[in-house]
Amino acid sequence: MDFSCRAEAALVTIPSAWIRSGAALTGLLLVLFVLVHLIGLLPAVLAPEQFEVYATALHSSPWLPLVEFGLLLLAVIHISLTLSKAMANRRAGNTATLRSRRQSPLASLASRSATAAGLVTLGFLILHLQQLRWPRPAAGEEAATLIQVLQQPWNAALYAGAALALALHLLHGAEAAHRSLGWLTPHNSGALRTGGGLMAALVGGGFLTVTLVLALGGVA
Repeated sequence: MDFSCRAEAALVTIPSAWIRSGAALTGLLLVLFVLVHLIGLLPAVLAPEQFEVYATALHSSPWLPLVEFGLLLLAVIHISLTLSKAMANRRAGNTATLRSRRQSPLASLASRSATAAGLVTLGFLILHLQQLRWPRPAAGEEAATLIQVLQQPWNAALYAGAALALALHLLHGAEAAHRSLGWLTPHNSGALRTGGGLMAALVGGGFLTVTLVLALGGVA
């Protein structure tokens, strides 16, 4: 039995409900991190000096390595459970094209492209860490390093594309996570879907705006 077969056999022992719930919960926790990260990044555009103070204090915090390890663990678990769910669907013979239950072309696109958007986001994250975290910029040079990266047209295009992919992934994931956790009901579906759409637009639009502004040199 090869490795892939052994992996699939091991995954069979995990109840599918646990897989769906685990993927949903880890996804929601990662969304919380993304929101916090965006809030922390906004001063790079609005108040660069304050951003440098914030970045220096954050990177010198003794608890940061523990948080980063926790985020890495969350990401690994989320990806593993998402892949496990896809493999379980394949074993069950579910090969249908994903479609949103809403009559919305954008929601349908988000559903069909969920896997691709997730992989693009993962690939961007690896690139982002390689450019700005391995190694970290020196104290007081965080914004300048980010601007230098984004002023390269290819990087700016990649960061902008990743912001759009993240928005699509969040648009699909917000609804899918609440459905997997049993929180989506006929009574709250409208509010949850509207909230998910607003969150996807806010996060994706926020990162896209920061990318474009810094790519043009930041604010004076």
